[in-house]
Amino acid sequence: MEASTLAITILWSLLFVYSILGSLDFGAGFWGMIYGKNEEKSASQIANRFLSPTWEVTNVFLVIFVVSVVTFFPFATTLLSNVLLVPVGLGVLLLTIRTTFMVFQHHADRYKDLLRLTSGFTGLIIPALLVSILPITLGGFVSLENDYPRLQYGELLTHPTLYMHILFGLSTELFISAIFLMDYAKEAEDWNAYDTFRKHSLWLGPVSIAIAMLTIGTFPEEASWIVDNIQEHWVAFGLSLLCFIIGYAFLFIKKKDGRRGLARAAVIMVGLQYAIAIYAYGAAHLPYLIYPDITISDGFTNPDTFYQMLIVYAVGFGILIPAFFLFWRLFLKDRRYLKQE
Repeated sequence: MEASTLAITILWSLLFVYSILGSLDFGAGFWGMIYGKNEEKSASQIANRFLSPTWEVTNVFLVIFVVSVVTFFPFATTLLSNVLLVPVGLGVLLLTIRTTFMVFQHHADRYKDLLRLTSGFTGLIIPALLVSILPITLGGFVSLENDYPRLQYGELLTHPTLYMHILFGLSTELFISAIFLMDYAKEAEDWNAYDTFRKHSLWLGPVSIAIAMLTIGTFPEEASWIVDNIQEHWVAFGLSLLCFIIGYAFLFIKKKDGRRGLARAAVIMVGLQYAIAIYAYGAAHLPYLIYPDITISDGFTNPDTFYQMLIVYAVGFGILIPAFFLFWRLFLKDRRYLKQE
């Protein structure tokens, strides 16, 4: 495997991890807002109980991803920073505001409702801004003026593919978070919250799949190259759809206690579904970072430098992985925390 291909695979893997953690993080904030003043108090408590320790971990992976882009593809950063300045800048600003509110949420009861609303609304706006980056990379929205890249905001904001990408991102976020919180509620033996999140998973699953398929149909004419590549990877996308069907079917299985749904099995299959889909989409996107202006080989760093950085990354993850495992045991598996005993 070429060094540039290995680098983009690592980068895509970090993007997958952040997309899953971000969906859980931002989705939990939204559900906590929706049920914060509702009769379904337990659903809000479960969402906030999960959200409380996990948002810091999500931010760690975001930092790692951004640093990896800059270090692995330094010659692409000039183009990327010019084109993505507004969506990324606004996203970072809102993320900073959200993080600040999350830090003080346990120490400011007077502003508890404001904190809840901020977490919920930013949990929708930030993913929408980040997902809006995807259509920009497809082609047709970036022009070169005197060799200086400019994003054509007028064309982007009036094209349906932008809004379909945003709808896809939001529906995916809410589906992944709902099905995970269903499993989280099961671990906490909070059956009211379990039933609430199962109900949302049942309608969000088909909606997210339908929106994903419709989004491809809204690609601009300049994106015909990736449509052809997606068709070439139909086996992988078909396998992803099969994983969804199996995971969705697990939501209907009736257990011995009379309750429906195999939450853990559904979570595993849905996670596998998105893993396959993301890597298949990444393969279809090659060799471009932004079509047609820059490829992975154009923006890639020196291979010798890359392999040296790879050693640093391996040492860093060797330290982080045990910490993440301990975090999982403390906050996502410890029944005393889950039940707030």
